[in-house]
Amino acid sequence: MATTDIAKRVYDHTWKLDPIIRSLLDTDFYKLLMLQMIWSLHRDVNATFSLINRTKRVRIAEEIEEAELRDQLDHARTLRLSKKEMIWLAGNSFYGRAQIFDPDFLAWLAEFRLPDYDLRRVDGQFELTFDGPWTHTMMWEIPALAIVNELRARAAMRRMGRFTLDVLYARAKAKLWNKVEQLRQLEGLKISDFGTRRRHGFLWQRWCVEALKEGLGPAFIGSSNVLLAMDNDLEAIGTNAHELPMVAAALAEDDAALSEAPYRVLQDWEKLYGGNLLIVLPDTFGTAAFLRNAPDWVANWTGFRPDSAPPIEAGEAIIRWWQSKGRDPCEKLLVFSDAMDVDSIEATFRHFDGRVRMSFGWGTNLTNDFRGCAPEPLDGLDPISIVCKVSRANGRPAVKLSDNPNKASGEPAEIERYLRVFGTAGHAAQSVTV
Repeated sequence: MATTDIAKRVYDHTWKLDPIIRSLLDTDFYKLLMLQMIWSLHRDVNATFSLINRTKRVRIAEEIEEAELRDQLDHARTLRLSKKEMIWLAGNSFYGRAQIFDPDFLAWLAEFRLPDYDLRRVDGQFELTFDGPWTHTMMWEIPALAIVNELRARAAMRRMGRFTLDVLYARAKAKLWNKVEQLRQLEGLKISDFGTRRRHGFLWQRWCVEALKEGLGPAFIGSSNVLLAMDNDLEAIGTNAHELPMVAAALAEDDAALSEAPYRVLQDWEKLYGGNLLIVLPDTFGTAAFLRNAPDWVANWTGFRPDSAPPIEAGEAIIRWWQSKGRDPCEKLLVFSDAMDVDSIEATFRHFDGRVRMSFGWGTNLTNDFRGCAPEPLDGLDPISIVCKVSRANGRPAVKLSDNPNKASGEPAEIERYLRVFGTAGHAAQSVTV
């Protein structure tokens, strides 16, 4: 496969040549898995998703032209799945299971388009929200984030000449390849690309995926990006995300139902999926609270994905919990995915090697690490911590607590209520960089 001259393409491109979102499959695989569950069980739920820039010093609305943002959002709304894409979804096996998607769901998906949006500028930031049926608004999360991040990068690179861009990408490629060489030393490593939402750009993510496929061989087990997995004959990787327990909790009628919400979500998930898709995401309202109250049957699930506590600390807590339930951690799986980079991947791998099965989701530090690569510093090329979270469900406020209070989202009064129900055990503030 011929590689793209990214520097020339960036220097010459127009947005019509390189629209940021090229396909509805340019999203994370877990969005499709969750969408099928929502379509099956919660079609009547309305959900609002909101863009949240946690790096408040970066005034995004002063870096990106509003007209450009609207153009890209409007273009994404014109997309529909192609016949080729539908055949691939219907005919491919995922996680060792053929026809994971119900034919009726795929027939509905074939007509899917992204819904409308609301965009405003407020104090140097964009207030970008998506309100409507959960089945539709949830599909904006990944493309909205990818659009905002790539527009920031494009704005920064407009100040560069052709040769400066050549140097930028040459240095970024060398930096990534040095990381690949470090990871090659970890025998038995399993790692996948989780870098769509905060990537530097689509072309760069594609280059990274192709480089990892060649450079890491069997250790590179796939990509969360469905389009790139399809185009590169890779496994599509992903399970579930925080929005499921957040919505379930928002719809709970009282505090007792609220405390049970994270486990009801798992029961719903298990109605549709099994095997390696039975991965628990425990930190929505705090990992310690989740483990303290988890029913015994949760220990039968394949593994956990700790996502906001330090990886070694979180992994040790989960291993202790498995042991308390009489389970052998060597038969279980830990998926580490929170702001991982080569040094934390290596440290975590060596710490747990031989004690538990592991895989790593490599995100922003794979697909958006241009730090130190520009001939002169450019803030627009540094990654920021930006998310698109569900903020309301059927008009009720949604909350995420996290193990890291700096990642919490929701209305202050509701956050206080959730803290009363779930407690603060295990919560520890850490800086959030990506």
